[in-house]
Amino acid sequence: MTVLVAVKGWDPGHWVDALRARAPGRDVVVAPDVPDPAAVRYALVWKPEPGRLAGYPNLEVIFSLGAGVDHLTSDPALPALPIVRIVDPDLTMRMTEWVVLQVLLHHRKQRLYDRLQAERRWAPQDQVSARGLRVGIMGLGVLGLDAARALAGLGFPVAGWSRTPRTVPGLETFHGRDGLPAFLARTDLLVVLLPLTADTRGLIDAALIDGLAKDGPLGGPVLVNAGRGGLQDEAAIDAALRDGRLAAASLDVFAVEPLPEASPLWGAPNLTITPHVAAESDPVALSAYVMGQIEAYERGEGLANLVDPGLGY
Repeated sequence: MTVLVAVKGWDPGHWVDALRARAPGRDVVVAPDVPDPAAVRYALVWKPEPGRLAGYPNLEVIFSLGAGVDHLTSDPALPALPIVRIVDPDLTMRMTEWVVLQVLLHHRKQRLYDRLQAERRWAPQDQVSARGLRVGIMGLGVLGLDAARALAGLGFPVAGWSRTPRTVPGLETFHGRDGLPAFLARTDLLVVLLPLTADTRGLIDAALIDGLAKDGPLGGPVLVNAGRGGLQDEAAIDAALRDGRLAAASLDVFAVEPLPEASPLWGAPNLTITPHVAAESDPVALSAYVMGQIEAYERGEGLANLVDPGLGY
């Protein structure tokens, strides 16, 4: 049974090599060069061309090679097939590393010290302890919970917000639109790890920014987004950075990627930009995850981490 690799912006050769090493008896092909489309049963994809997956009549399961699946659900020609999300310790660890790094960069004023170093200035700054910086995490899935535990372990007071009620031992939680104002009001530094759905598109707007706590130790609220680019109103973020309603921000995702050279975000003050690398997908680790799922599926077992089409994640 043929496995298809259809990835945009990545080297498919890494995935082919990893899949063949994990399952040497499998036929692995790369879109669009597929000799026999009818032989394809499984597809590993990241941002495939719209309509691409409709061309494989016997496709049975789609594996999304990133944390989000909106790159698939936005395709009007997407076949009505099971979609499996990647939930893997390697990807989770990478995301948590990035989140902790960004929180500490802002908390310990590292970007300011970088500027002072460039100016050859020795200027120690006042430093609040971790317990004095209130972190809020939007999205309490696997990624959000792991980041919350890591940050709490460093001493930050962490709270979480989710679409529906969640009870997490040791974590203050809020939920729904009704719980959002109170969550934002107690948050000095906001970490966003939400999926992109119809309900969350454009959620990070001027109103959300203005709802964040203004009495924190960093001179204003800070935004960190590694969820999806479609979550954010980039014009609102740019304006808030320039007028001081946001003290700083770190963004790993954008509405258009790569971020266009003409985007004003490149010149926004106190903004850290990374090129969608917070949780890069490792072919070796994730190929093992995918092939394990395929083998279980062929034994008649259920697929894990299936996307709910109604929720979009």
